Amino acid sequence: MKIVIPDDYQDCVRHLDAFAKLEGKEVTLYNDSVSDEDALVERFRDADALVLIRERTPITESLLAKLPNLKAISQTGGGAAHVDMAACQRHGVTVMAGTGSPHAAAELTWGLVLAAMRHIPEEFENLKAGRWQRTLGTGLKGRTLGIFGYGKIGQLIARYGQAFEMNVLAWGREGTRARAAEAGLEVAGSQAELFERSDVLSLHLRLNAETQGIVTAEDLARMKPSALLVNTSRAPLIEPGALEAALRAGRPGRAAVDVFEEEPVTSHPLLALPNFLATPHLGYVEKDSYELYFGDAFDNLLAFEAGRPVKNLAE
Repeated sequence: MKIVIPDDYQDCVRHLDAFAKLEGKEVTLYNDSVSDEDALVERFRDADALVLIRERTPITESLLAKLPNLKAISQTGGGAAHVDMAACQRHGVTVMAGTGSPHAAAELTWGLVLAAMRHIPEEFENLKAGRWQRTLGTGLKGRTLGIFGYGKIGQLIARYGQAFEMNVLAWGREGTRARAAEAGLEVAGSQAELFERSDVLSLHLRLNAETQGIVTAEDLARMKPSALLVNTSRAPLIEPGALEAALRAGRPGRAAVDVFEEEPVTSHPLLALPNFLATPHLGYVEKDSYELYFGDAFDNLLAFEAGRPVKNLAE
């Protein structure tokens, strides 16, 4: 079986313990990212199987039509919205997904909260330049942490907030509100109230047709000038262009994100704003998380090769 693993930005996959599962297999890894379809065809042409790192490479009908040798796609993590399932079914490509852990993303989220509220990146740059204590940070104790979406990651963030003695305020779909209430959290009366009251507001929603653009310019305008918006979920949850306009207007006062509309990012207007902090989609990029993601992905692929039953998402 010829296996191709694209978008291994850090050249780390071959160094994982889980990579030993593919010993003896013909594996090709690419450490850069390409979006041109002809370039992808050239890379995937001889592949029997692809192992995809999250959503980094979209799999479309037109791409599949040019890959007659492809038999399987093994996805790291549980989501595969970037894969055209109907097209995979038509072309006889089996799509498998694994499991993930919420901890790495939650930990990075909290790192962004602390970094933004205490101006850690700015003060490090000041220190390197010989400037001492140029900002005044904001503490978390007693302030309101808003959580939009109370799934596995949102639940961890709520616990982190409670450990920092924050008041946690939740909002989301009916199921989210019920789970939050059962956990003893305060539930906002509306989405508008969540944005109005939060000192730190963190987004933890899955991206789908219902949630795309769910955070509007009007929502952001309701936020306090002192508030921080955090997005480690998906960039399209926010209405296009709304975050840049909101930060320029000063509501919210700051934003910290780990996700962009198109990745990888080489330039972006948000990066020029002094009240914007970002990381390059590092939420799940952590050793324990990668061992879990790739261990599952490789196990699924080996089961497929051996003819053992696998769950085919394309059926």
